[in-house]
Amino acid sequence: MASISLRNVVKRYGHGAKANPVIHGVNAEVADGEFVVIVGPSGCGKSTLLRMVAGLEEISDGEIAIADRVVNQVEPADRDIAMVFQNYALYPHMSVFDNMAYGLKIRKLSPEDIRTRVDKAARILELGHLLQRKPRELSGGQRQRVAMGRAIVRDPQVFLFDEPLSNLDAKLRVQTRLEIQKLHRELGVTSLFVTHDQVEAMTLAQRIIVMNAGRMEQFGTPEEVYGQPATTFVASFIGSPAMNLLQGEIVGQQIRLGQATLPLPGAAPRQGKVTLGLRPEHALAHTDRRHAATEGAVSGTAWPLWVEMVEMLGAERLVYGRLGGQGGEPFTLRIDGTDAPPQAGETLQIHAPAERLHWFDAETGQRLDG
Repeated sequence: MASISLRNVVKRYGHGAKANPVIHGVNAEVADGEFVVIVGPSGCGKSTLLRMVAGLEEISDGEIAIADRVVNQVEPADRDIAMVFQNYALYPHMSVFDNMAYGLKIRKLSPEDIRTRVDKAARILELGHLLQRKPRELSGGQRQRVAMGRAIVRDPQVFLFDEPLSNLDAKLRVQTRLEIQKLHRELGVTSLFVTHDQVEAMTLAQRIIVMNAGRMEQFGTPEEVYGQPATTFVASFIGSPAMNLLQGEIVGQQIRLGQATLPLPGAAPRQGKVTLGLRPEHALAHTDRRHAATEGAVSGTAWPLWVEMVEMLGAERLVYGRLGGQGGEPFTLRIDGTDAPPQAGETLQIHAPAERLHWFDAETGQRLDG
């Protein structure tokens, strides 16, 4: 196993004045045995960053070290890594056993050693009964497990996963996530996992790198990026539905949101223009049975929410409306699915507990202390 160090890593395509930078000085330290997920929207540079660790993309500037060895000029085959791709990349004419064993045969390992490694990986991934089948005889989830098995038999220092669950349906994605978690618990190999899916990131990661436009917005535990987002981008990207972000101006103990002026439940970090964040599940309404049904029993200050639409999602409902009244700022509220839903055109009184508010600089989007 090995740690991974990213030291001011830069990637540019082209040269000179026409060079196009796509990765802007990423710094991160991944501990030995840690499972880190790189998450972000399409085009943010997450796969490019992973491919630089793998050696499939050249580094324009900075250093990448694996197990304290700088690998900038090291060939991919010599980095002691194993990569799992989105498209499985299995040989269709080979059996499951031969697909998993092929790389070991190229390295000229003995048949006994190959059999031992393949059998161990097959046991871990529950593929023992499928070893003689061809890829066309397997489901998508089984093919992905074979691809992971091919990586396991390498016994590498580092696993790299490039959106390996993207081709699976929703049920298989959940199942395969659990298998990857079990795999990491059993093997303890340092892992980098790229995805655009924040649910995968939150459920798999020990720590998360959130990427945006080639920059690392935040590197922290799932609890940190959810509970204390460093920027408005992280706040809006992590969490479903997204955090409500309200552009306003603090005047005394009130916030002006468009034409509405609302009281604050506590002190703001500063006066003037700010972005106020509040997650849909942290705004409390009288219809929410998770909390007391009387205004006096709920901490916070009442704000009017004019209801536009309600979505039923089984265990919960999402209420879409306008904060401060009709024509106000868009706002999403999450309530319990067993509560009687409000009607379109109705005005709810909601509460914003002071400890649940997030404050950001209106210009830079950076988190404010307060």
